[in-house]
Amino acid sequence: MSALLRPSLVMLDCDGTMFDSYEANRSFYDAILEDLALPPLDAEGRELAHRMSSPQLFAHLFRDDPGTLARALEAARGRDYTPFLFRMTPMPELFETLEWLHERYKTALVTNRGSTIPRLLEHFDLARHFDLVVGIHDVAHPKPAPDMLVRCLEHFRVPAGDAVYVGDSPGDLEASRAAGVRFVAVGELAGAADHSLESFADLRRALA
Repeated sequence: MSALLRPSLVMLDCDGTMFDSYEANRSFYDAILEDLALPPLDAEGRELAHRMSSPQLFAHLFRDDPGTLARALEAARGRDYTPFLFRMTPMPELFETLEWLHERYKTALVTNRGSTIPRLLEHFDLARHFDLVVGIHDVAHPKPAPDMLVRCLEHFRVPAGDAVYVGDSPGDLEASRAAGVRFVAVGELAGAADHSLESFADLRRALA
């Protein structure tokens, strides 16, 4: 990571960046679909479940069936995510890195999660590491729209050039570009990012 990265605000994605939550999300949505007597997610659905908010995912899956879409959204609102938190695996050095970041920067969690955020924060004791948490219920549009990143910039009164967003998905990249924020990719998006990391554990060493 080059010396150009001297941010005052570090914003972090959750799923795929801080946590390996692929199995947790797949299991959560499969349980909802089972409640509706529908088949489990296919390969495309499993991938989208890891990137999209619940409304985005169901709108895609049931774009031609508004009745089932309404039922799925209602089922998701009533489904407790707590049993699935145990299938989320923190990335290596996650908590040490979060503590290090919070001592040095303004920090924000920016995620396409909504109603599952409070349980997530409590289960992993995450709230103490962040000055601000922004999810889909806090803005008009989820990622890949820039709304959540813009909200953070406005909250901290930080210009876009003094902030970075750390994520792993094309939606994270698109949101960063739209907000004018530098994007730090964890994993496969290295070629498209302003800066790239092989793993989340590299973030602390890179900024240091």
